[in-house]
Amino acid sequence: MLSRQQLFWHRDPYDLPGSDGLFLRAVRDNCAYHMAHCPAYRSLAQALSFSPDQLSTMDDLARVPLLPTLFYKRHALFSMPPRRMAMRVTSSGTSGKFSQIGFDWGCIFAEIPMVLRLGWIHRLISPVPAHCVVLGYRPNRHNRTGVTRTMFGLTFFSPPLSRTYALHYQDGEYVPDLDRVVRALDRLGRSRFPTRIVGFPSYLWFGLKRMEELGLSVRLPRGSRIHLVGGWKQHYAQQVDKPVLYDLVWRVLGIPEEHIHESFGAVEHPIFFNTCPRHHFHIPIYSRVLIRDVNTLEPLPMGEVGLVNLISPLIQATPTTSVMTDDLGYLTPGEACGCGIRSPYLTILGRVGLSDIQTCAAGAAERLGKGDAF
Repeated sequence: MLSRQQLFWHRDPYDLPGSDGLFLRAVRDNCAYHMAHCPAYRSLAQALSFSPDQLSTMDDLARVPLLPTLFYKRHALFSMPPRRMAMRVTSSGTSGKFSQIGFDWGCIFAEIPMVLRLGWIHRLISPVPAHCVVLGYRPNRHNRTGVTRTMFGLTFFSPPLSRTYALHYQDGEYVPDLDRVVRALDRLGRSRFPTRIVGFPSYLWFGLKRMEELGLSVRLPRGSRIHLVGGWKQHYAQQVDKPVLYDLVWRVLGIPEEHIHESFGAVEHPIFFNTCPRHHFHIPIYSRVLIRDVNTLEPLPMGEVGLVNLISPLIQATPTTSVMTDDLGYLTPGEACGCGIRSPYLTILGRVGLSDIQTCAAGAAERLGKGDAF
């Protein structure tokens, strides 16, 4: 799909107006491919009287067949056989069910320039070697979750000297070992190389609180950074405001707020959303975000709160062109941020009630019918 590659190789990753034409063309091609190769997706498109030819303006993106993330957790849907896929990954499955998403080789090669451009713009890439502390899962052949692959990949933003993991696979399950992380951070405070901490914000909070209880504090070497991924998940009840977390990071590790980064994404929408210096998720050109009314699913204007709908032509192996998350959020004009990035930014407020998503997922399943996956 040449249109997809042209979009993902576009020079400015935040030039939304300059990339609108490329984005529309790539979405048209992506929808046409899925309709031709996934009978179930074609059934949904026909039930909605949708044709890729209807996508002539950016407002028409609201017409693209919409599938909730909960649907992918209950149905495996593919547009190519497994032998043609580069890999299949899953969501974290914290709700007891997980999505299965196929990644084609074209998707992998499109992601590379995206990650490199955004990593460079946000000053995540450095030639200086660093020790890595991963507050997440140690890779294991039984683990195919997207977040594990993401965290492992982020350790290569600088040459990794070592990796210390917070979660280890033992007897068929992952077991946290925060004491190992605490010992590693205490040791790395005496290293002449910086430390890169990557992982779940919940485990960062728990680990730093543990250090504070033990009376431990370090000053990690200059150039040390933190990259938070994956949200609070099942620990949402213990979630703290960002300023509280950032203050604890400074007190215990000596890392300033400007060196704390955060990523937002989903296995169904693996676009690299990274916070700007003011901690806002500006929309990159590889994605478009619609905010939809919780009751009617109609698109809402800028500033109004609703369900977050993520659109991207990245994946060809699974029809994830337009995905509705169970997140509530709103959009703000980029100029209001003040960081210099002009694309709108997305604010996530929390998750909507499960019953609303279940109703939408059930409706999608009914319209999809009982067609084969491919």
